[in-house]
Amino acid sequence: MLPLYHFRKEDVMDKLVTMDGEQLMTAPLPPLRFIATGFLPQGLSLFAGAPKIGKSWLALWLCLQVAKGEPLWNYPVERGAVLYLCLEDSFTRIQNRLFDLTDDAPNNLFFATMSATLGDGLEQQIEKFCVEHPETSLVVVDTLQRIRGASSDANPYANDYRDVVQLKQLADRHGLAILLIHHLRKMNDDDPINMISGTTGISGGADASYVLKRDSRNVNTAVLYCTGRDIEYRELRMEFDKFTHRWNQLSDSVDAAPEPRDAVLSLLCNFVGMYGAFTGTATELSAALEQHCGEKLQPNVLMKKIVRHQQELMNCGVVFTAKRTHERRELTLANTRVDCVGNDGKFAGGSVSDLPSQPLQPTQG
Repeated sequence: MLPLYHFRKEDVMDKLVTMDGEQLMTAPLPPLRFIATGFLPQGLSLFAGAPKIGKSWLALWLCLQVAKGEPLWNYPVERGAVLYLCLEDSFTRIQNRLFDLTDDAPNNLFFATMSATLGDGLEQQIEKFCVEHPETSLVVVDTLQRIRGASSDANPYANDYRDVVQLKQLADRHGLAILLIHHLRKMNDDDPINMISGTTGISGGADASYVLKRDSRNVNTAVLYCTGRDIEYRELRMEFDKFTHRWNQLSDSVDAAPEPRDAVLSLLCNFVGMYGAFTGTATELSAALEQHCGEKLQPNVLMKKIVRHQQELMNCGVVFTAKRTHERRELTLANTRVDCVGNDGKFAGGSVSDLPSQPLQPTQG
């Protein structure tokens, strides 16, 4: 079997870049970005379905929603620039579809009907677009086959995996989502993900896979099967409205009720909101929280919750940073909302760096 990668000698690093377990458990790494919260993460995703099933209608509507920052069904969307490589269509056909879908297409949604192929300029074209439009959050490629060049590989799995991973690496470098539209094979399977055309190298190299499967050719209902490394498996029952040309969600196999906030996170938000900022070790934070509320928390458990739930803390105005000195490892929790509200109730500015940097102890009442 041929190797999956063919590294050039100059691409191989002399030394591995590593992190030890302690560093990895405490490093404030950037949280995973979601283009549609809980549904479409950054990285490389596959969207597969049978020919003429309505994939392109769904893909175009998704592009519109992201460009406008409007919800994708029940999923909140992060607004950003979108590039749609509609390589099986003409500008006329896309224009007509836009007329059917919307009265107002935004100017941060871009279309191209021709592109280079993988390994022959496509990556550079997308890179240049992202440089010109740094707010880009989504790239849709319709379809995979249109961007694949001729290959001399005798191993189909290696070829499939390499093509997908090239796009995944591009998505990871820019923190965006690339949605790759693909086809299903004709043979049925109990697991719709196994119906994705090609070898398992295609689905195995992707971060998420979405398979749209109609109940039958003569009906407008279908199921969208969703699975991935960073999303919960779910089945969305859908119906295509031939008048609005949109896929409407009828039901979701996953209970959409929000989970209650972790009690420790609520305690941290309350603590930082009250005292403005804290800088110290996890052990010192544990002691300060015990003095604040009378509850003893293990420093390692406390640190893990802070690192793992940075985004939720940010949502309530708490920013987490960390640094290591020769003597100890320090963390800082800062309230971004301190002194930010003026008499008129509007945001009054203020930098996080202006907040107190020393450990704050609860005052004695």
